[in-house]
This record gives sequence, C-alpha cells and structure tokens, in this order.
Amino acid sequence: MKKIVQITLTLLFISTSVFAQASDDEKKYEPTWESLAEHDEAPGWFRDAKFGIYFHWGVYSVPAFNNEWYPRHMYAPDLEERGEETWGQDVYGFHTDKYGSPSEFSYPDFIPMFTAENFDPQEWASLFKEAGAQFAGPVAEHHDGFSMWDSEITPWNASDMGPKRDITGELAEAIRGHGMKFITSFHHARNNLWKPEGEEWTGHYSYVKEHFPSLLDDPERAILYGYMSREKFLEMWSDKLKEVIDKYQPDMMWFDSWLHEIPDSVQTDYLAYYFNKAGKWDKDVVVTRKQNDLPLSVSILDFEKGRAEGINEHPFLTDDTISKGSWCYTEGLGIKSTSIVLHSLIDIVSKNGQLLLNISPMADGTIPENQKQVLLEMGDWLEINGEAIYGSRPWKVYGEGPTQLQEGQFGGVTDAEGFTAEDVRYTRRGDTLYAIILGWPRANQEFQFDELNTESLDGKTISDISILGSSEEIDWDLSDESLSVQMPSETPDEKAIVFKIRTE
Repeated sequence: MKKIVQITLTLLFISTSVFAQASDDEKKYEPTWESLAEHDEAPGWFRDAKFGIYFHWGVYSVPAFNNEWYPRHMYAPDLEERGEETWGQDVYGFHTDKYGSPSEFSYPDFIPMFTAENFDPQEWASLFKEAGAQFAGPVAEHHDGFSMWDSEITPWNASDMGPKRDITGELAEAIRGHGMKFITSFHHARNNLWKPEGEEWTGHYSYVKEHFPSLLDDPERAILYGYMSREKFLEMWSDKLKEVIDKYQPDMMWFDSWLHEIPDSVQTDYLAYYFNKAGKWDKDVVVTRKQNDLPLSVSILDFEKGRAEGINEHPFLTDDTISKGSWCYTEGLGIKSTSIVLHSLIDIVSKNGQLLLNISPMADGTIPENQKQVLLEMGDWLEINGEAIYGSRPWKVYGEGPTQLQEGQFGGVTDAEGFTAEDVRYTRRGDTLYAIILGWPRANQEFQFDELNTESLDGKTISDISILGSSEEIDWDLSDESLSVQMPSETPDEKAIVFKIRTE
C-alpha cells in the first residue's frame, strides 16, 4: 500500500510539472519590454502583403459633415477663437441649425440613425479582394467611444445599439473567407476625459466638460464620453482590446496616437496577452504605432499621410485616405484619382513600406461608386503588375526622377500628385528587378534609367527585359552610365508601367 501511494505521488508530481511546463510554454511572453522584444514585429506575411484597406465608418458618418471629429467639435461654440482645425467649417453652428443645441440633441442621439441597412460584409470583402488588398478590417473604435463589435465591456456598441449587428465579427468572417488577413484599428486612447495634474481637461470630449457638463451627469452616457476615474479608464482600454483579441483573433492591431498616455505597465500587459494568444493560434501578428508611442522592437511605425524619405531601415506602414478631405464620409467628399493612390503605393513599397488605404462608407453601409471605381482600377493594375509589388523588397536605391518627397508624418507628404512619367521607383524579388515608371512617357521613345548600370548590378548581367502586360519585345542597351530601353508602341497602362529586368 505504501508503495502504491508513493507511485501515485510520483505520477502526480510528474503530471503537475508537465502542466506547469505547458502553462509556461503557453505564456512565452512576459509583460516586460525585454521579453516582448523577442516577438517578430514584422512577420513575412506583413512584408509581403503591401496593400490593405480599412475604413472610418461609425456613428460619426450619420451627420456626414466636416470630418470624423464631428463628435468633438459639435460641442465647441468657440473653435475659431481657439484656432483648432475644423477645415473652415462651423461644426457647432451646423449642428445647432440642423439638430438643435447639443444639450438637447447630443452625440448619442445619432446612434439610432446609424442603422447600416445596406451593409453587406460579403460585398465589402469581395470588393477589397478585387482591389488587390491582402489585409482589411474596420476602425473598431474611434475617439467617439462607440465600439463596432459585440461588447460586454461597454454598453455603447454596434451589437446592442444602432445597427444591432456584430459589425466586426461579420467582417472578420467575410474578409478571412476571401483569403485576406483581418485587422482592427483603435483610437480609444484619446477617449479619456480626465484632468492631468496641473493641466486642463483633456480627451476627445473635453468641450462637453467645458460647455455642457450636465451631459456627464448620466452614468451611462459618461462611459461614452470617457468620463470616469483614470484607473477605470485604463482598465476599460485594456479590456476592450482583450475582448477583441478573444472574439476575433485579429492579425494586426493598429493604433492611433496618444498611447503615450497609457502607462507602460498597461501597454506591456496588453502586448503580452496578445502575443501569447497569437502563439496559441499559431499566428504571426502585428502591432502598429505612431510617433514614439511603442518601441520599434515590438511594433511597426505608421506614418499618417506620410512616408519615409528614402529606404527605411525598418518596415513601415503608411495609412492614408482615398479622399481629399475627411476620413469618414461627408456630403460632397472629394476622391483622389486612381493614379494618385497607385503612385503613393508604389513609392511607399519602394522604400520598404506598405499602404493601408482608408475608404469612407456612407452611414447606411453603402460604399460610394467613385470610391469603388478607384479600388477596382487599383485591382486591375495589380492583377497585371502585382509581382512588382507583392512579396517584393527594396532595391539598393528606391528610385530616381524629379519628384523627391520629403519624410513626413500627419500630412508631411500626402497626395503624391507631382509624380510624372520621368519618375521611376524600383523593387526587387530575388534576381529580378522591377523598374516602375510612374506614367507613360511616349510610344517608341528611348527611356534612360540612370541608376541602372553595370556598376549598380554588382557584376550581374541582364538576361531579359520585358514589360508586364505587353507582348512587345524591348530593345535595350546597358552601359557603365545607364540602362537605355525603347518604349513599346502601345502602353499597357498610362498610370504606371513596369519593366521586368531579369539578371543572372
């Protein structure tokens, strides 16, 4: 009997040790920057994907006026005096004229109007796939505090109010069903109505506190406005992220600014949770940040409406919008041409970046035709020329030509409207080099690539040159100074043409 008990205890010890080891394996990352730095911040799928789509679509789409900061500016009668950017429009005046005083018709009163009756996640995902996107997903929560998923953390969510649908869940299923990675973006660090010691009230809804404080008396509405203790806000900030992780397993979590207001201990706890969950899913996941909000050892740098000046040492992301104005839909919203969006993508990819393009659906879930047209034309170009983009890496120089954009963030460089048929961008895949001309020079014209010469090819020789989408043979000559080519008699695409240069 004593021997049996001894054997049982030994087996129990072994099984306990194995369980402990399994638990340790599941929790590979600890909530420290040193441990989290072991995570691969730029996995292969992200570097190969190059092009993704997301969308500012939410309650702020209902008034369709000014921009997605409507819920902040509608409470500010004195923005002009403050000098805060509203793109020359009086949001408070518009709101009071159309809906009445914010004290009587406040932002939550738009929620029943956000019904999304035309929202079809399968149609959206199909469009994104046709556009050539490799990853896509929603703005899961903007500064306004309204969650676009089925949440138990906040009552202000799209499953319980407005559309009364799990928008994020439906999109996750549709987007993955079309073979794309699923992403979610978060802006809710800004949705914290608090007063740092010795400073003014801050947060997206600070004007509510200043001009309409009685709106904060209702405890539930105060949650939407981020009016709570700092401790409660930080708990909610983290719990929302973990809820989305558990429910939808996003491949990328994109963050807007203001993460510097989130303490390191809260950031590292979230990151360890995400990375450990990804390990269980056997997924390589990505986290992005703007400015210096997170270390580059755990995240990807995102340039808002900008990019690197030259080839960036670290892979980066540019988020930019298809529109010439607001990120969300507004009446009369101007849309960029396909050439502008395409040239931006090519320039970014040549510098070791990827493009996350924002579109602006209407409140009812309709994607406007002019936006669809740009996406489909992007897809047509990528269908023929995608091998120069997907899976590519930068060459030794990103390009040449008269248009040299400066590095910028928050609008440092935006539309890339200045590109001409004299501008070239380079990418490579193995021994194949792609020289992309951002336009169509002229039929049968001789074109010279100054950066391509016998020296820059490092002793390799050119075995063949062709143009993607064209069956015409290309006459060419390589010298110590340049590579000269003869343009074909017909252009495969006037927006951009790709020379495929095989070396050996």
